[in-house]
Amino acid sequence: MSSRTFSGRPAARHGWAQALAAVLGALITMGAVASLGLWAAGAGDLPGGSFPPVVAATVVAAVGGSVELSGDAGELAGTEGGLTVVPLSVTLVGALVVGRAFLRPLRHHAVAGAPELAGWAARIAALWLFALLGLALAARHTFELSLGDGPLGDLGDLFGIRPVVGFSTDVPPTVLVGLLWLAGVLVVSLLVSRGAPLPAGLLRFQTSARPAAQAMVLLLLAAVVVCLVIALVVAATRGHPAETFAVILLGLPNVAWLALTIGLGATWDGRVEGPFGLPMPRVLDEVLRTPDVSALNLRTLTEHDGGRWWWLLVVDAVLLLAAASVTAARSPARVPAWRHAARMAPALASAVLMICLMVRISARFGLSVLGIGDLGEGFSGQVLLRPRLWSALGLALLWGLVTGFAGALSARGVRRRGGAATRPRQEA
Repeated sequence: MSSRTFSGRPAARHGWAQALAAVLGALITMGAVASLGLWAAGAGDLPGGSFPPVVAATVVAAVGGSVELSGDAGELAGTEGGLTVVPLSVTLVGALVVGRAFLRPLRHHAVAGAPELAGWAARIAALWLFALLGLALAARHTFELSLGDGPLGDLGDLFGIRPVVGFSTDVPPTVLVGLLWLAGVLVVSLLVSRGAPLPAGLLRFQTSARPAAQAMVLLLLAAVVVCLVIALVVAATRGHPAETFAVILLGLPNVAWLALTIGLGATWDGRVEGPFGLPMPRVLDEVLRTPDVSALNLRTLTEHDGGRWWWLLVVDAVLLLAAASVTAARSPARVPAWRHAARMAPALASAVLMICLMVRISARFGLSVLGIGDLGEGFSGQVLLRPRLWSALGLALLWGLVTGFAGALSARGVRRRGGAATRPRQEA
């Protein structure tokens, strides 16, 4: 073995320059996707030069940071607001770029030492920390809100009320959660990569956890690709391309992974009120725009749209069987089918848990003048979307067991046919 080992070349192969390139690459990519998505959603018309801070706030939200809404309308008026939403398109591209940059220096090494991996990750984390601080400080802005020509506008003119609204970030939680997000991305990247080495103490996970983790990542990405194809067809055939591209660039994984859980049978509770500007497919807006919180699942979607949404069940079954087959194919042939099922079930439940935590939405903004207008058109809005968590996890475990067992049997059949096909040539 050459003396120029992984531990002997850390500065040359994964030093500060490479760490800076990884962080800058992620920030530039996330900022570009966020900018295009916000522009398509109409945020380019926001007053007061607020577009760059809004982009920074979107990137902060994409890594789990805390974005707070605020308002000041004087003694005769009141404002309220709150926002919890993760633009997962921005999150996904950032994770892919960071993960790729983290794995690139490791791809030619069979074994990696834990200190070397920790040092390489620490370089990226140190620079990422400064990037988070910069984003948190940049993601704040205030601007004056016009009350319009209705009763609110007349009252505002009479009493000289000029409401000011804005947003800012809570820096400590943003930095903490952003670092945890980075740590999760690096760990998952190392776990699912087929070419990256694991430390000696983790080699036992090479054949147990790694195939299932790889299959879950492929499952999530496949769901996004399927949703992307559908969105592009919709943009080309049904009009409203700007709205569709806003969904693609800001919330495509939100929609894809929500659909994935609904196809498993999960139920989400939600409500949409007012002209809230969060991009979402029209059918979701129509199902959730009710006086009370409504259930979002296969039954309600099917009742609303003529029974076409049952295809989600079929697509989920195909994707899960494919993921289970990939898991079995990348595992040793001696592993029994029940063990594949036992590995697939918690892996799928973990993926569904991540979806439930990341896709939920809570957003509200309201304005009133002398008690008038809190529910007025244009000055109040609410979007609520939350999962019924335990039933979703239970369904994921059940689907994982069934498809894991079926996938193992199908992979075993492929191995047998492959072996039968190669034996005559070997004997000849």
